[in-house]
Amino acid sequence: MLNKLPPNWHLKKVDDVANIYLGLTYTPTYTESGIPFLSVKDLNDTYLDFEKSKFISYEEYKNATENAKPKKGDIIFGRVGTLGNPLIIETDIEFCIFVSLGFFRIRDNSCEPNFLASWMKSPLFHKQVDNIVAGGAQKNLNTGWLKNFVIPIPPLPEQKAIAQVLSTADAAIHTTEKLIAQKELFKKWLMQQLLTGKKRLKGFDREWKEKKLSDLFDRVTRKNTEGNTTVVTISAQRGFVRQTDFFNKNIASEITDNYFLVERGEFCYNKSYSNGYPWGATKRLNDFDKAVVTTLYICFGVKDENKTNPQYFEQYFGANHLDKGLTKIAHEGGRAHGLLNVTPSDFFSLKVTVPSFEEQTAIAQVLQAADKEISILKAKAVKLREQKKGLMQQLLTGKVRIKIK
Repeated sequence: MLNKLPPNWHLKKVDDVANIYLGLTYTPTYTESGIPFLSVKDLNDTYLDFEKSKFISYEEYKNATENAKPKKGDIIFGRVGTLGNPLIIETDIEFCIFVSLGFFRIRDNSCEPNFLASWMKSPLFHKQVDNIVAGGAQKNLNTGWLKNFVIPIPPLPEQKAIAQVLSTADAAIHTTEKLIAQKELFKKWLMQQLLTGKKRLKGFDREWKEKKLSDLFDRVTRKNTEGNTTVVTISAQRGFVRQTDFFNKNIASEITDNYFLVERGEFCYNKSYSNGYPWGATKRLNDFDKAVVTTLYICFGVKDENKTNPQYFEQYFGANHLDKGLTKIAHEGGRAHGLLNVTPSDFFSLKVTVPSFEEQTAIAQVLQAADKEISILKAKAVKLREQKKGLMQQLLTGKVRIKIK
């Protein structure tokens, strides 16, 4: 990747261009107020988060930063978790950092801070990390080898130009991600309003009716007698996923005749806990014509698609509106092996308040339109990240040059 550099570029060690400092290696005595004490959890993509920071006394701050204190213009980075994640300090606020953070201070004017930060986000940096930290070992940025990392250094004007191009790419990504977050928040609000009847769509005023799930759905218990090999699991975040993709192996038995076979459009309730779904997750099979699932799932399909809109209930279940009922029927039995003790009969006895089929359809269309907007923006963000990755590989190695006026 760095075999051929332009004639006026130089390959240098990080130690040649910047001093490296680490945060406090011990847990300090916290105070009610004073100097903010930040750790890696306070380092976001675009800013330092002082909102939830702890505090230390000014005296301890002075002792802890006797050699060097982070200041405006330094490059702060994470040493654990998401490695690197560099950020130029833009605040004059005095603060102290824990050992999970470190910072660069440029030695002289031969290196642009934003250029060094761009390099630290690039494959050039992360490849050197991967070459040192093998396999699944816990990764952390050790200054002993970090200072010996090599970085291609172009002339200062070109550094600034490269950093500006990559900063513009970053801004486009962050703008898109911010818009995604706003759209997701708005969609969540829509679900809370429309799926509960708090807000009604124009033209609908009929009273909603209380129904049991058994009034709307039939349980699916068909066995996999046809030998289907598409064995899937339910991911709370991703829906139905092939076991080989989710676990990197097939954890199902070699013989799956006794597993349930579900068809496109049918639902399954996974009784296990996951982040954001403390009472399990119910998902609709959309990406496969047929799939094989464990009999631990409660599977079901719509009784009559002229009376019950499956797209509506896909949104309803996704909003965790069954949780209130699940807490009641699962309470006494507790959990066994991480699974809620929910029987099919109890599950189908759960009551839901539903609008007319026409209103179900209208609500589903509104929420699906919101989903589509979010999907388009997420695809755009992926494309922007790929474009930026390509820019880094080209610009930071000198394969593509920027004309300096």
